[in-house]
Amino acid sequence: MKRGALIASVATVASVIATGSAWAQDDGIPVDGAIDFQRPATTVMTDIVAFHNFVLPIIVAISILVLVLLLWVIVRYNRAANPTPRKFTHNMLVEVIWTIVPVLILVVIAWKSFPLIYKEEQIPPQAQLQLKVTGNSWFWTYEYPQLGVNVTSQLLPEEDARAQGRPWLLATTAPLYVPVGEPVHVIITSNDVIHAFAVPAFGVKEDAIQGRVNDTWFQVDRPGVFYGQCSELCGQNHAFMPIEVRAVPRAEFDAWVAQQGGTVAAADATAPEGDATTPPAGGQQPTPAPQPSPTR
Repeated sequence: MKRGALIASVATVASVIATGSAWAQDDGIPVDGAIDFQRPATTVMTDIVAFHNFVLPIIVAISILVLVLLLWVIVRYNRAANPTPRKFTHNMLVEVIWTIVPVLILVVIAWKSFPLIYKEEQIPPQAQLQLKVTGNSWFWTYEYPQLGVNVTSQLLPEEDARAQGRPWLLATTAPLYVPVGEPVHVIITSNDVIHAFAVPAFGVKEDAIQGRVNDTWFQVDRPGVFYGQCSELCGQNHAFMPIEVRAVPRAEFDAWVAQQGGTVAAADATAPEGDATTPPAGGQQPTPAPQPSPTR
């Protein structure tokens, strides 16, 4: 019986390795036993996963080499095997190798990592839609200043989450909606202690600090529901600050904006300046978008 269970377990592991998908999270929803990243929903996260897959073999090779060298030194140069140690202090060849090789490894890693860091930090000029995220103890507030939308998002109670078939500790009372295929400029701050806005499938993790504004961006490539959590230890209810983001087509996003009491027509104001060739629906001129108040 035990042998049969062992064979079944080995077969399961083999199938997981063969498919690869069972290792990862499923569209932002945690999967029991998964050990890899969530499936990327943005190009930035796709690049982060590719960089991880590039660096991991280098790390493993270095770790194995150091382990082998340590074991070799322990066996070859212990007191019993080497009762009379040699009295030299330098080896030019060895010192050149252990200086040049690490430098070359770091250069290779920098060649892959610096462009990725720049891509993460450089807000694209076409990111005209602005989202303000504010951390509170212990919930999130979201604001689209240009659209007149304000949302307070708190943890969905366990009984409601179970009844709705949504993941408890990740589902929220008011999910954040974002349009698919459009870059969103995110500004992040806090009303009290330090929080961190983190959505793994987006490759986004940015601190929310009172009195300061950090910014980042994302562009979701496919519709879906994506989850994150506060990733900065922020107090008693730190574990109860989930983030739920629903990426939807533009028409559904506009409907949500209208449902929240926002001005859908103001969404046209997110187009780049000078693009006046396409009038809004109904032939009406777009109303000026309200300017966000500065955050200090």
